Amino acid sequence: MWTVSKEFHFDSAHSLPHLPPTHKCHHLHGHTYKVVVHCAGDLIADKSWVVDYADIKAVVQPLVESLDHKNLNEILNTHTTAENIAFWFWWNLRDRLPVSRIDVHETTGTCCTYEP
Repeated sequence: MWTVSKEFHFDSAHSLPHLPPTHKCHHLHGHTYKVVVHCAGDLIADKSWVVDYADIKAVVQPLVESLDHKNLNEILNTHTTAENIAFWFWWNLRDRLPVSRIDVHETTGTCCTYEP
C-alpha cells in the first residue's frame, strides 16, 4: 500500500454560534486553512504511482475555490469545525479519488485528521 498527498490552501471566515458568546470562536473570524488530501492504494502498474498529482489537483482545486474568501457558515450545512470541514472534503472526494485521510489545519499549530 502506498500513500501520496497534496496540500491546498484557502482563506475563509466562519463562526461557531453554537458556542457560548464568551468563546472567541463564537464570533466571526478567519483562518488561512491548509488541507492535505492523502490518497492510498496499490501502484498502477503502467504508471508506477497511486494517482497522478495533477488528477488530485483537478478534483480538489474546485472545492478549495468554492471555499476561498467565503463565509463557511453560508456553504457548509453544519457547524464549521475543522472536523466537519475534513468530513466535507472527504464526502465530496470519496467517489473520485482513493482518499485515505484528510488533514485540516486552521493554524500552524493545529490539525484535525479524518480517516474514513
